[in-house]
Amino acid sequence: MTFTRLSEKQKLLLKWCHVPSMRSRYSAVICDGAVRSGKTVVMITSYILWAMKNFNGANFAICGKTVQSAERNIINPLGQIADITRYFRLSYTRSSHLLTVEVGGKRNYFYIFGGRDESSAALIQGLTLSGIMLDEVALMPRSFVEQAVARTLSVSNARLWFNCNPENPHHYFYTEWILKASEKNALRLHFLMNDNPILTAEDIAKAENMYSGVFYDRFIKGLWVMAEGLVYPEQAQGEGIVPTEDRGYTSYYISVDYGTLNPFSAGLWGKCGGVWYRVREFYYNGREKDVLLTDEEYYSQLERLAAGLSIRAVIVDPSAASFIECIRRHGRFSVIKARNEVTDGIRRTAEAFRTGDIKINDCCQSAINEFAAYRWDDRSADDKPIKEYDHAMDDIRYFVNTIKTTKARAGSKSALGIY
Repeated sequence: MTFTRLSEKQKLLLKWCHVPSMRSRYSAVICDGAVRSGKTVVMITSYILWAMKNFNGANFAICGKTVQSAERNIINPLGQIADITRYFRLSYTRSSHLLTVEVGGKRNYFYIFGGRDESSAALIQGLTLSGIMLDEVALMPRSFVEQAVARTLSVSNARLWFNCNPENPHHYFYTEWILKASEKNALRLHFLMNDNPILTAEDIAKAENMYSGVFYDRFIKGLWVMAEGLVYPEQAQGEGIVPTEDRGYTSYYISVDYGTLNPFSAGLWGKCGGVWYRVREFYYNGREKDVLLTDEEYYSQLERLAAGLSIRAVIVDPSAASFIECIRRHGRFSVIKARNEVTDGIRRTAEAFRTGDIKINDCCQSAINEFAAYRWDDRSADDKPIKEYDHAMDDIRYFVNTIKTTKARAGSKSALGIY
């Protein structure tokens, strides 16, 4: 990869810490905005160039939501940037998560960290850093970001590099860093897809077609907006709902949201022509029926839903330990504990509907009813759906979150956690 064309914002990102007047004015740069807007690859290039020009034998950090995401989004692309590899010698040790960069007798060390949760702050304690880059910073807990920033305070010419897509407007990074950029001596650059000169009109249209609702506003328009209204407004209007018919499905899964007093929802998924269809469902509301079913009774319903089909696995709410054990004890079905990320799972599900990767047969009336009632909680400062009318919604999300992922497509049982 060679930079042949750069937008004005990319040029500014590339040179901000190299121009004396800007270097004296700003101690941080913040890049936020749309997906695929060309901010990450230019940021890491500028970060490495700055570090190698100004330091020798120093420690730096590159942080992602996880170490794996930092490797995928930063380390792997870095090795493909000709403007870096032509001049610098890069060596990455995966076991210690350490990138070493050398040029002209200089050598600097870039440690890779993941800021997944509150406990991650302990990972970075004790280090003295001359610079830090935080990719996907809005997905990191505040404690980790504050601890990372604190690691640079004893180095007078240290600089901070932040990169993210928008989230909720009440998010701490928006209120404490973006809205206070001038107070923090930070240069804020807001990117949109037309700030990436390598994207064609077709590329932009394709990206726009992947998102809807709040995710379109954030990832395409680059807006820090509230999640409000229906979670799946298009499906509430019938998009992705198709006639029930025998399509000659070639592969099957079942996804389950377990409930005793709360509803129990299970969907049978069949694959046809590269599309996953919710073929049929079982939905039972113990509180409404005033009769609670046992795990064994629910398992009998699972057998009926499978109706003699060869089921690759049953994907189950990970908190449903007793039901998982019940399924395992019978020995017919493999069990996958579902990936349970809520907001990311909703985004992936909306994308899967948008791209036509999943569809719902019109016999699945409980799921269709919930599409029309499942709403964001606009009283919450975080992105959370209201915990009502969400049981079929949860089992659909479990399926998409767990099966419609890179690991699932690789077909690895160990990667999926099949029991």
